[in-house]
Formats: sequence, structure tokens, C-alpha cells
Amino acid sequence: MHILPPEKISIDPAIVGNERRKQAVLQMQDIMFRIIYNTTEQSVTLFETLANSSRINGKDTVVLEDATRETLSYNNLILRSLVLSRLIKKQTKADEHVGVLLPNVNALPIIFFALQFLGRVPAMLNFTAGIFTIQRCCKTATIKMILTSRRFIEQANLQPLAEELEKDYQLIYLDEAKNEITTVDKLISLYKSKNPVRHYLKQQINTNPDAPAVILFTSGSEGQPKGVVLSHKNLLSNYAQVRCHIYFTTSDIVFCCLPLFHSFGLNAGFLMPIFGGSRVFMYPTPLHYRIIPELIYEICANIFYATNTFFKGYAKHAHSYDFDSLDYVVAGAEKLHDDTAQIWMQKFGKRILQGYGVTETSPVISVNNKMQSKFGSVGRFIPEMDYYLEPVAGIDKGGKLVVKGPNVMLGYLLHDQPGVLQPPSTSKGVGWYDTGDIVDVDNEGFVTILGRAKRFAKVGGEMVSLSAVEELASLTWPNTLHAAVAVHDDRKGEKIILVTEKKDAERKALQEVARKHKIGEMTIPREILIVNAIPVLGTGKTDYVTLNNQVNETQSNAPKEIPRLINKLK
Repeated sequence: MHILPPEKISIDPAIVGNERRKQAVLQMQDIMFRIIYNTTEQSVTLFETLANSSRINGKDTVVLEDATRETLSYNNLILRSLVLSRLIKKQTKADEHVGVLLPNVNALPIIFFALQFLGRVPAMLNFTAGIFTIQRCCKTATIKMILTSRRFIEQANLQPLAEELEKDYQLIYLDEAKNEITTVDKLISLYKSKNPVRHYLKQQINTNPDAPAVILFTSGSEGQPKGVVLSHKNLLSNYAQVRCHIYFTTSDIVFCCLPLFHSFGLNAGFLMPIFGGSRVFMYPTPLHYRIIPELIYEICANIFYATNTFFKGYAKHAHSYDFDSLDYVVAGAEKLHDDTAQIWMQKFGKRILQGYGVTETSPVISVNNKMQSKFGSVGRFIPEMDYYLEPVAGIDKGGKLVVKGPNVMLGYLLHDQPGVLQPPSTSKGVGWYDTGDIVDVDNEGFVTILGRAKRFAKVGGEMVSLSAVEELASLTWPNTLHAAVAVHDDRKGEKIILVTEKKDAERKALQEVARKHKIGEMTIPREILIVNAIPVLGTGKTDYVTLNNQVNETQSNAPKEIPRLINKLK
């Protein structure tokens, strides 16, 4: 039983009528959210939480299934993790950072919790990032050994990557190494699985909730990836914060196709559901736009996470009944476009709840829910999330969001100082994290993302949001991918170029829509580049690094006498 201190609803006497009732409702709901948050255990580790969830929900409860249709119960997951831990223990030491290079298959959770049991820190590597980036990630996180699968390497045609990594790192192919597991290993693991918490605590390692639990890497959508070190408490606090909005139970089925090397997929798509007793269906890629809707229909999943890019792709190919079982459809990682939300409502009758977060906050910062939702916003801040808005020159509305809370990371690992933890800090002190996002917060506490601080162009002295340019393009040509970039311009400092997959895109159409919706002339891009496909990262975000390189290369080769040339990138 939890007894919390009394709370009082306090409203300014000047507020009367309906507005007063709205304020009372918001405050009452916030109190209820804090009750759930404060009564969710956070001062333990991930492995303890898994074992406790098994005890509460039943050890035979099925919590995992992958594309092979193999299922794992709590008991299977814990037992196999203990067996694998005996193999890994022989080749690693306590607190070592161990690379994990696998897609969403049942083997990945087993490896993850095997490392948690041993007190090793899994570093989740993005196998879609390319050889150079993965090597930099390994060096940044001081990784010596990488766990992967020979079958995965061959099926994904990653042999060149594996060959390069083997020059500097020890690669353990688990599908081959499992032959080294003895009958004694299995019997000892079976014995320990009867009381996993006692044997876990007996090791006296990795029992501090504030110690590192996992290393993720920033997407690198706008620069070199950094290592983000998250503690057990960071991840479990975010679970408690999100649980106020989505209360995971044993009756839920979560379809997880977002990769676990991404914080959205790891915590919201994997850890949170299994801690709540839900079944997680692991699918190896979010790019199968035809297959995923059919699978969601087949397994009757009721919770589904994706990004705007992926939601748009599913809407094109899915049957109008494929998503009938979904109760929660949540968008994150990138801004949800109006045309995407509209087609999901029109075609499937489903409201996409938009949330917001970053890897550095484990990841959720705010989210809409069924009780509190405002179209165009990313919801209200989750419990125990402090913030302030830092003014930005040239931007009158909103400011740069800086946050602090129990879910904010321990710190960064940077390439120029491998293995050295650098805690987040701002002018207000240690623990505050600058998100780099320009946001506005209304009087009800709903957050609206205006754009990245780096994703503003200064055109003739005016600050123009590149996200707003992309929104204009989506209004003009719905259900098509667009991206806006800024390049140097001798006359006005910078100019905005719209990159689009719309084959017959013309600037005139943008001007007409802008006039109709009373959108400022500055938001209309100077040029349009038509491409076959906009580069996308494995997480679903637009790859702005590659895109900027392509646009700059095109610009340098473009005839100078044609300032508004429509180019086609091959």
C-alpha cells in the first residue's frame, strides 16, 4: 500500500465558468497521473523488474513472439538469458560495454537480459548505419566484443561489414557459439531460474539503479552519432511516466517493428510492454508496408508505434480493415504531418496520438492520450518533467526546450573522448538537457513542436522553419514524402530548397496552397528538387546529412543562369 501526501487543486479566482472547470479537470487528471507514477517501482534494475513482472503476471505468460512465430514466456526468456549469460561471462568482465548487432528477433531480448544479469552494458548498434558510422560508435563506447548472428549477417548481406569489424573487434556469432553451452550450464541455469532475483543479487554487480543499463546512439540525422548512456532508473522512470497514459496489461498485444537500437523501439516498444505483461510481436523491419498491416490484422495487435514516414507508407498499401484491432496508434521520432493523420482517420477510422521525445530522455517527454489530446500538438508533459524555454533570436513564438527529470540520461560518450561520460548541463546547472527543439507551450500545457533549432533558415534576416516548409508541401501534395534543406545564398544569406518525391511538383502549386491557408511567402521554397527516393535512416527519420550532401552537390553542378531550376537527382 502506498500512502502519498495530500494534494490540493488550486485555481486562480479570476478564472470562472467553463474555463475554471477545464482547469480543475486538468489538475485532477495530473494528480491521478502522479499517483500511477509514484506507485510504480523505479528504484530497482531492469533484470529485477523483469523477474518481478514474471512473478506478478505469471511465469507462463507469453510476452514475446517474432516473425518465425516462436513464442517466449517470462520463464523461457529468463531461463534462456541465464543459459546465455554463462557463455558470455567467460569472455567479458563486469561493467564492460558489449556491442549488440541484431534485428528484432527473439534472440535480441535474450541477449539483452543475459547482459543485464551479468552486469554488462549492452551497446545497441544500428546495422543500417554503414561501416564507418558503426566503427565510430564502437570506438566511442570502447566496445571490444560484438554479439551477432551468422545467419543474420548472411541474410542481410552484411558480410563486408562483419569482415571490417573483425579486424578490430571480437565478433561472437551466437548461432555458432551456442554449441559451447554444456548440459551443466543448462542445469545450473534451470536451478537459478527458480529464484532469479536471489541469484542475481548474490553476484553483487549491476544492482545499482543509477548505474548504466544500456548505450544507445543518436540517429546522426544531422551530424555524427553520440553514445547516450541511460541508467536503469532512467528507463524505469520513463516506464512509470508513460504508464500513466498507456497502462500495459496482459491483454495487450504490441506490434514492435521499430528497431531496438532506437530508444523509441527499445523502451516504448519492448521494455515497457513486457514489464506490464503485454505480448510483444517483434518484426525485423518497419519497411514492409504490405506485410505489416496484414500481420497486425492477423495477430489482432492493439498497440502500434511508428513514425510519420512509416505511417504514410502503411496507409498507401493497407486494406481499410487491417488496423481495426488497434486501440493505441502512437507516432513519435519525427513530426506527424496533417495529411498522414487525416488519411488514417478517413481510411481506418484511427486517431494517431502524437508524442515527443529524444534518445537522451529515455525517450518520452510528452504525449497525447485518449483523455487529453490536441490535434497538432505532441501532448502535455509527462509527470516529474521540469522544463523552461530559452529565447531564440529571430523567433517570437516559443523557444528552445530545455528539460530535466528522472528520465534524462546519465550523459554522452563522445568520439573525441571515448568512454568518458559527460553529464548533460546548461546554464542552470547539471542535469538539464537542451533538446535543441523550438517549441511552444499553451496555457493548458500542450506542447507544439515548431522545429529543430538547427532546422531554421535565415532568409533575408527572417527565421523560417524548414519543418513549416515540409508541412506546406504535405498540404499541397498529401501522402508523398518531402524534405526541406537550407543552402548558402549570396543574395539573402540562405535559400530554402524543397526535395520531393512528387514527380510533377511545381512552385506554383505551393504558392496557391500558401495563399489559401494564409501561409507567409517566406515559407515557399525558392527551388524544388525532384528525387526518386528521399534518404531515410533505419529509425524512420529523414537522413538530412545525406540529403544536404546531395543537394549541395546538385547546387554546385547546376547552371548559375537558371536560379529556379527543377533538378532531378539520380
